[in-house]
Formats: sequence, structure tokens, C-alpha cells
Amino acid sequence: MITIASYYALFAVMVCSIQALASESLVIVASPGALSAGYKRSLWLVVVALAAHGAFDLVHGQLIDNPGIPSWWPHFCLAYNVIAAVYLAWLLSGSTVGAAAT
Repeated sequence: MITIASYYALFAVMVCSIQALASESLVIVASPGALSAGYKRSLWLVVVALAAHGAFDLVHGQLIDNPGIPSWWPHFCLAYNVIAAVYLAWLLSGSTVGAAAT
């Protein structure tokens, strides 16, 4: 998830947009904290973080002006995050993977 979020920064760098890079960096900095808390406490927090990132992709263009983002990227990122969240939730609910940190 951190890698996927960092692509938004890459897109800003590709078009030399310092303003977009600064805005994207603020969002990217929050990702490791949410994921770290999820891995340490409960993987259900990772499910929520993935789904929230997918929802953020729906409104990303309205909140952050990043001219380097390919037109297809937000839809791809949304689909990936939602599918990953659903799959992880399925694994957690089927006791294939433990939800709590050990």
C-alpha cells in the first residue's frame, strides 16, 4: 500500500510539479502510520486502510491537483485497493490468517 501511494509522488515528479509533490507527500506520510498500527494491533485496520485508500482514489483529483497522474490510474488504484481489502477480509474471516499481532 505504501508503494502504491508513492506512485502519486512519482507522477508529480515526472511533471516537475513541486506543489503536487508537497500535497501528495502529506498523504503519503500518513500511510505508514496507519499500516504500522494495523500490523501491530489487528490486520482488520489494514483492511480499513486499504478500503479508505480506495475511497480516497475516488476523490483524489478533486482534492489534489496532480497533472502527472495518468487518466486510468485512479480507477486502477481504486480497484486494486478494494480487491485487496476484500481479499484480506476474506482471509481474516476464514481463519486462514490471524488478525491479531503475535
